[in-house]
Amino acid sequence: MIKVSVFYPNEEGKTFDMDYYFNKHMPMVRQKLGTACTCVDAEQGLGGISPGTPATYIAMCHFYFESMEAFQAAFGLHGQAIMADMQNYTN
Repeated sequence: MIKVSVFYPNEEGKTFDMDYYFNKHMPMVRQKLGTACTCVDAEQGLGGISPGTPATYIAMCHFYFESMEAFQAAFGLHGQAIMADMQNYTN
């Protein structure tokens, strides 16, 4: 099994629409990757290591596949559409 992780840095001026990400983007990604993706975890960064500091990442997502070949086959078919949707939730 392999894990493919996506990290969205929390940088000045970055915007991120959590509602769109969790309710539209992630279901679309799951549908496109199909059964090749055995599990997915998406998380929102809430804060830094010290109280009152910002999170290093706005959001993180972890996809699990049985093999690198399974990931490459699924993402190869749909990667362009998945990546194109990023403009709808982050800059």
